[in-house]
Amino acid sequence: MKLHELAPAAGSVTPAWRKGRGAGSGNGKTAGKGHKGQNARSGGGVRPGFEGGQIPLYRRLPKRGFNNRFATQYAIINVETLNKFDNDTVVTLETLLESGTISKAYDGVKVLGRGEITKKVTVKASCFSASAKEKIEAAGGKCEVV
Repeated sequence: MKLHELAPAAGSVTPAWRKGRGAGSGNGKTAGKGHKGQNARSGGGVRPGFEGGQIPLYRRLPKRGFNNRFATQYAIINVETLNKFDNDTVVTLETLLESGTISKAYDGVKVLGRGEITKKVTVKASCFSASAKEKIEAAGGKCEVV
């Protein structure tokens, strides 16, 4: 098959409907807008979300809390998950993604201190909790902030 032989599936593409092109077109005179009224006017119609004067959904639902769209979101791992890596391994964001320890990078990795670590690893992460740093260094590893 060549590019010039490509064609859309039969019936999937219909010609453009040309409005207001005479009575014979089937869509002349009022061009499908009916007679007068708000929707017949240029620029007519209501804004998105307008429910005819009824309190709209976005005003009926309660607002809850504050969600900072600029907040830094970290992929979080605990010290105990570092035991899956061999001794003297350099654990980075990429190695964590490859091993399936984290599924998404977000804005970096934060290491928390739950559990114990027995392996001597070098961890490169965005930030560490104080207890995580203490446990990694006690096991002979290194913590590097990237």
